[in-house]
Amino acid sequence: MGKIDIWPTIQAERKSLADDLESLDQDQWAKTSLCTRWTVWDVVAHMTATAKITPPVFFGKMITSGFSLTTLQDKDIAVERGDSPADALARFEAVEGSRKHPPGPPDTWLGETIVHAEDIRRSLAIRHEYPADAVVQVADFYKNSNLIIGTKRRIEGLALQATDVNWSHGAGPKVSGPMIALVMAMTGRKEATDELSGDGVATLQSRP
Repeated sequence: MGKIDIWPTIQAERKSLADDLESLDQDQWAKTSLCTRWTVWDVVAHMTATAKITPPVFFGKMITSGFSLTTLQDKDIAVERGDSPADALARFEAVEGSRKHPPGPPDTWLGETIVHAEDIRRSLAIRHEYPADAVVQVADFYKNSNLIIGTKRRIEGLALQATDVNWSHGAGPKVSGPMIALVMAMTGRKEATDELSGDGVATLQSRP
């Protein structure tokens, strides 16, 4: 598969997620996502904040947050949560077409969009078909990266094999399953390993 133009895909996936969020009730917004430090509401607020930031603004916020990314994120989430889930959703919808982002490789923001959308959907048992070429591009980016998420270390010595697209990586005990489940497991979402099989699954589950 060739490299895709990420921004139209990001916009489409934001729009699709917003459509799914419209029907949620208060309890669903308060549910813990697969990004376990955050609720569904928090993840949406985080995605909104990320779509509003630029590299200069990011570095300024890092300074005022004591160079703690966690503190920076918590501050931004507190703002973008708004006063209600409806307010948070409106804020998110307002940045659907945004191409602003913090510093980092462009594929970071494609991964951010797909993985966080799936953090929400999996916690709520919402099924969604992501563009296969986009998910593969995210996997190819993460497999060689230890930046923040630590995927390269997590999958070291394992042979990953997608069962729904033509994608594989690595050598060693096998881990196979749907491409989106592999991506989620690669980024540390242990719940996604329930969809995976092979001798390497237990090793993948054991790694932080």
